[in-house]
Amino acid sequence: MSFDEATDPLKTTHLFFGPQHPGVTGNMSIEMWFDGDEITKAVTHVGYLHRSFEKLMERRLWIQNFPLVCRICVPEPDINEECYALAVEELDGILIPERAKWIRTLVLELARLGVNLMAFGGQAGTIGLGTGAMWGITLRDFILDLFEELTGARIYHIYITPGGVRRDFPEGFSKRVLHVLETIEERLPEFDRLILNNSIFLKRTVDVGVIPPEWIAEYGLVGPVARASGGVRDVRKDAPYEVYRELDFEVVTESGADIYSRALIRRREIDLSISLIRQILDRMPEGPVAVPLPNFTEWRVPPGEVYTRVESSRGEYGYYVVSDGSLKPRRIHVRGPSYVHAVPLLERMLVGANIADVSNIMVSLTTCPPEIER
Repeated sequence: MSFDEATDPLKTTHLFFGPQHPGVTGNMSIEMWFDGDEITKAVTHVGYLHRSFEKLMERRLWIQNFPLVCRICVPEPDINEECYALAVEELDGILIPERAKWIRTLVLELARLGVNLMAFGGQAGTIGLGTGAMWGITLRDFILDLFEELTGARIYHIYITPGGVRRDFPEGFSKRVLHVLETIEERLPEFDRLILNNSIFLKRTVDVGVIPPEWIAEYGLVGPVARASGGVRDVRKDAPYEVYRELDFEVVTESGADIYSRALIRRREIDLSISLIRQILDRMPEGPVAVPLPNFTEWRVPPGEVYTRVESSRGEYGYYVVSDGSLKPRRIHVRGPSYVHAVPLLERMLVGANIADVSNIMVSLTTCPPEIER
């Protein structure tokens, strides 16, 4: 018997959660059916924000995509710049300077740190603990100040380019990065007391939104979602890019498989990013930060195809790029973790859940809707 045949319209409530709801991760909507306060069916709807990036990129010159790709994920734009730059460089045989590799890695970890601060605090905010959300946003703003100084922009940095990075550090920039890290570290114990040791947070997250370990392979789960269920998946270790091979770190994992474990992963990732940023600043070499590129209006990337991937704050993030030797890409496909996390996984997790836990479960997956409708 199908769902529709088994549904009693006198007992079932049908409503949309989002896209305007403050508990929704980005501009997306969940269509749900309830029996009492228990969810019996859920369907994810996306496309309320940016969309069709892949086709837009296939109609632009190679260099024109560089300021476009960062808009696929607003909280963490730099991973798209990195993936696109790596793809173009591999296709065209471009070797970037050593200093550019270290700077890129620093930028990626600063972005990851900012996202995890916002996600960790946001997990508390979605159950009504607004102080945690405000603290996360405030500390992230200090990182955005650094990005504004380095790139001229707070959100869309347009900084990692094919051939290197757009500019070198401003004078005294490394000291200001260290000062921000110290400011964040001073507040982290308060974060722990407010959130991780909070009895209400524990009651709302422990054994809620459980993702069994066998679902990791079944759905292709990555990032904190997989690592909180015991999966050891991290592109920085599995397929090192830029200078991650030279940095000292271990993959952060937990085994609780619930919302609390996913929050704990992101809290520990904050410490990891701070450690990696310090290592990078300590070992940053001197030298140029970019190599000359061809005339942008006549730049024909040699024919070929390539898949590049990085570790975003949400897990493996990849670009499949095909060139036919013309002025524009022949095909670009973006593989973000949000698709599997926010569609098949979320729809399965919500069945049987309580309506009060919908945003709590959704936020624990930290999805970017434009990654799905791209």
